[in-house]
Amino acid sequence: MTTTPPAAQAPAPASLTDRRLTLISLVMALGVFTTLLDTTIVNIALDHLQAVFHASVARTQWVATGYLLAFVSVIPVSGWLSERFGARNAWMFAVGAFLVGSVLCGLAGSLPTLIVFRVIQGIGGGMVMPITLSIVTRAAGPERIHKATAAVALPGLLGPILGSVLGGAIVQSLSWHWLFLLNVPVCLAALVLGRTLLPASPAERRHRLDVLGFLLLTPGIVSVAFGVSEVSGKDGFAAAGAWVPLALGAALLAAFTAHSLRARGSALIDVRMFARRSFGLGSVITFAGGFSTYALSFLLPLFYQQVRGETVLHTGLLLIPQGLGTMFFVVALRTFAARFDGRFVIAAGVVLTMIGTVPFALADAQGGTPLLLAAQFAQGIGFAATTFPVMTLALAGLSHDETPRGSAAFSVVQRVGAPFGVAVVAVILQNLLAGGTTAADGLSAFTGTFWWIFGLSSVSLLLAFLVPSQKRAEPVGSS
Repeated sequence: MTTTPPAAQAPAPASLTDRRLTLISLVMALGVFTTLLDTTIVNIALDHLQAVFHASVARTQWVATGYLLAFVSVIPVSGWLSERFGARNAWMFAVGAFLVGSVLCGLAGSLPTLIVFRVIQGIGGGMVMPITLSIVTRAAGPERIHKATAAVALPGLLGPILGSVLGGAIVQSLSWHWLFLLNVPVCLAALVLGRTLLPASPAERRHRLDVLGFLLLTPGIVSVAFGVSEVSGKDGFAAAGAWVPLALGAALLAAFTAHSLRARGSALIDVRMFARRSFGLGSVITFAGGFSTYALSFLLPLFYQQVRGETVLHTGLLLIPQGLGTMFFVVALRTFAARFDGRFVIAAGVVLTMIGTVPFALADAQGGTPLLLAAQFAQGIGFAATTFPVMTLALAGLSHDETPRGSAAFSVVQRVGAPFGVAVVAVILQNLLAGGTTAADGLSAFTGTFWWIFGLSSVSLLLAFLVPSQKRAEPVGSS
């Protein structure tokens, strides 16, 4: 990639005070939180929307699927948009598009119009996270990236939990329109604060869009995402609706890889970044997290509702300890953990997640709730102890010019790895449930699936010890 002339460089990270960096991170967190929250808050209300619109399950599911496909389709181009129009302008556009989509969804009068407006939401939402990572990585620099990524990653861990609570409360107490209108004040606050606080970056007119790469990568990612979304059917990965788009997506991604290696710096995403130990391992661990961290977020609500018979709202409340564990790590343990080698912090996080899975693997249909809540608190700490160091590992080694496209590449891994891992666990649960007719059979299927998650988590544990040493001389937050 061509080196940016000194005059066109963004301000050096050192020119930003710690206070200004904190404010930037908090503004970024507003945008990330509302886009990720909207995924969960709507998913939990799909049954209600099906009844409201008198539609089939398959048609209603497109409220979620349309958002997901639009979300992943724009991630690859987000890096180019940041370079071409400036990161702040690109972020403002993304949040603005999500805001417009949210308002339209809240005003939708039919299922088809709601699906179309969800696509508009997804176009904005998909660009927010990669552009956010690009801005905070550049603003913080390698020495302060630990502090900056914490505020950005936290909403991604809390969103699924708070989404369950808010979604359940809105469905039971308010109109479904507020599932979307809830985003409006948050987006408006993000736009107002973003215009004031985010660092301006110059538009690089010389950056041309990699059209061939876009035509290969975007359909490839969308095909994989669609295939994964179809795995939940009774035939799992064997269903033609699942394996055909997965195979097509894999072929397109392979073609893009070959194109990127030839195109070098001009490619939409430079796949050679994955050959670096830090970025490559960080990406693999993130992808593997779909089989543990995100799979638990999928399985726990089903366990409480189908095995314990809890309502949607009560289930959301029962999941709160997981979020409290995540916040506890950020507030009380992150600075202390930063004193140690990152390999051991990541490994300890995986071990805590595994320990937090065991009580569910041994659970009965009734009783033991305090132990389960304590286990979720341990899971929350484990999620955070794994997520923050891995994100730092992947992004800290990117140069100033590599950051926009590198952030897009990492976001692709996140958004494909999470649903893929969840799909695998869903197939495992479905196979264990097959043929069962009693409540005991259902409990056995869930506990067996939790044991699968426990075993699959060991992959991330082994990978943690391959991470390059990251021991820091000073704790995070020191001046």
